[in-house]
Amino acid sequence: QVQLAETGGGLVQPGGSLRLSCAASGRIFSIKDMGWYRQAPGKQRELVASITSVGTTNYADSVRGRFTISRVNAVNTVYLQMNSLKSEDTAVYVCNAKIIATVPNVDDYWGQGTQVTVSS
Repeated sequence: QVQLAETGGGLVQPGGSLRLSCAASGRIFSIKDMGWYRQAPGKQRELVASITSVGTTNYADSVRGRFTISRVNAVNTVYLQMNSLKSEDTAVYVCNAKIIATVPNVDDYWGQGTQVTVSS
């Protein structure tokens, strides 16, 4: 079984920072792309940022320049550093990883989600 465990959400004031972490564990052969999605109340889930196994990154226009995604392959962990947070960043943030548990199948795995609330 593969599991993704997220940490780091919480309440922060506008302009503040938070760092999210997501660690994959279990029977893992290799991990391809990892990423963060978010879903605000009444809105569709959207991709925030993603990173390939070799470090190529992609960001939503709304967070580019404020958020930074990174990963440490040795510990199967992806991070999301969020700076200059705005109220519109409030959402449940969910980690995603495309994992090969059984060669050659690549499957999507999701974390349980962590709440980020930006409010004064």
